[in-house]
Amino acid sequence: MLELTNAARVLQDRNQPVRYDVWRRRSLTQLPPEARLALDLIPLRGWTPDFLARVRPGCPQDLLEQIRSTSPKEICQTLADLAEHQPLPPWTRRLGDDPLVLQELADSMHVLHTTVMAPYWPHVVTSLAADRAVRMRELLHGGVERLLTGLYPPRIRWRAPTLEVAMASGMQGDLWLAGRGLLLVPSLFGSQSPVIDPDAEPQPFLTYPANFGAVLTPLTPYFAESAAASAPAALTALLGRTRAAVLHTIAAHPGCNTAELAGLLGIGPSGASQHATVLRQAGLVTTLRHRNSAVHTPTSTGLSLLMLHG
Repeated sequence: MLELTNAARVLQDRNQPVRYDVWRRRSLTQLPPEARLALDLIPLRGWTPDFLARVRPGCPQDLLEQIRSTSPKEICQTLADLAEHQPLPPWTRRLGDDPLVLQELADSMHVLHTTVMAPYWPHVVTSLAADRAVRMRELLHGGVERLLTGLYPPRIRWRAPTLEVAMASGMQGDLWLAGRGLLLVPSLFGSQSPVIDPDAEPQPFLTYPANFGAVLTPLTPYFAESAAASAPAALTALLGRTRAAVLHTIAAHPGCNTAELAGLLGIGPSGASQHATVLRQAGLVTTLRHRNSAVHTPTSTGLSLLMLHG
């Protein structure tokens, strides 16, 4: 739900056209009028009600059911707090009193998810897995300080013992963690601005743009992936024994760099790089530049292929 609200904001702006314009055009063309209620409460600039964007795991159906079961008291309190910062659409006056309006809002979130998120979800998962692999390397090789320093330098800075976050809203204040820790949440659609929720339970969370510094490619529906459209030659080249071993090794060691991949396979770095390039062109692995090395993780397609032939 949090990623969905981030996507709804990106849908309403024009930033990063290389990455998002194909997705924007397709989504806006197919978006039904029923999505308007959800978009009314997810402004491009401003706050979104907490009950629409909880940081909880679960399938979309379960999370939408949690929205439907939000108590009238929580709805009224949340909207009253929001009204102090931004105007709200008139229909929200009935949201806390009329269960049918809440049902319509949840249905609107479902329509929004089905149109702008569900067709792209495998790409979201792949992108976040690649970012997580990079963050794990930062933590292992440089500790927490390197991890925090590299999150998103344009807006997140580590000045020990304080993590400074420049909010797009301009909001200022201090958040004392008091031993609760901080949950770091990478976001494919949190394209330029971090988001922080100091009141989240069981701990505050901070979202940041995933894969900062990576080469941007157009976001396309999973079933119409451009790599798959040109796959025959690439997949034919993939069927060799060594390249299959490369894919298996990357899946078993997500986040390995080219030198590590070569060592695990007992081949030269140039050969490992060549095989990884073919796998990337076939849409089976993702490669990110991290400092002076290339870091490889499997895509959803690559994992599916391994399971199919496992």
